[in-house]
Amino acid sequence: MGQKTHPFGFRLGITEAHRSRWYAPKALYGELLVEDERIRSYLDRRLNKMPPSAAVADIHIERTREELKIIVRTARPGLVIGPKGAEVERITQELTYMTGRKVAISIVEIKQPDMDAQLVADGIAEQLKKRGAYRRIVKMRVEGVMQAGALGARIQISGRLGGAEMSRKLDVRLGALPLSTLQANIDYGFAESMTSYGVIGVKAWIFKGLYGEETQREEEHKSRAAGATPRARGRR
Repeated sequence: MGQKTHPFGFRLGITEAHRSRWYAPKALYGELLVEDERIRSYLDRRLNKMPPSAAVADIHIERTREELKIIVRTARPGLVIGPKGAEVERITQELTYMTGRKVAISIVEIKQPDMDAQLVADGIAEQLKKRGAYRRIVKMRVEGVMQAGALGARIQISGRLGGAEMSRKLDVRLGALPLSTLQANIDYGFAESMTSYGVIGVKAWIFKGLYGEETQREEEHKSRAAGATPRARGRR
């Protein structure tokens, strides 16, 4: 029937952890939920939408009774921290004023931006906004993801591609993409490109392997990049 499931929501509570981790009584739950959304919108607008972009892929929120902890995953930690930590201090003060709580911000660096689906989708959306050749952009990004060590990748863009009168869809896939396998680590990202002739939607899927196997494969990929050849595995 063509019914589709969000890759992250499908695995939530099984192999993926929640991006907001806290407990609240029923009377306070709605207020904190809205507050989480306001924090994410503010940080996205401040760090991603305003140049220079800090390439923030994900924001995790943890709450204790006394403190609100925000974990920012970014490919450019220097832009978030600022000179001598001035930028992160300013953001902390503004969030403290916005929420009325004690705020602590932790920054986690994304070592491989090409292996993060949200950053890939954002990058394509930015290139489409600059009126690049959309077929070449999508093909190059899919190949770049596979070269970074992914087992499979898919990028889909839809809208008035190239300024065409009618909207259409372009879908490029490489490698394996087992969407219905719960043990498969599939990263998903979505972005919108606000072009002069309309909005173009960008979706990206990246298959990183089964949970628990990524670390071993990353080490092999690094050794290959350094010029070493992987050892042959014997039969079991």
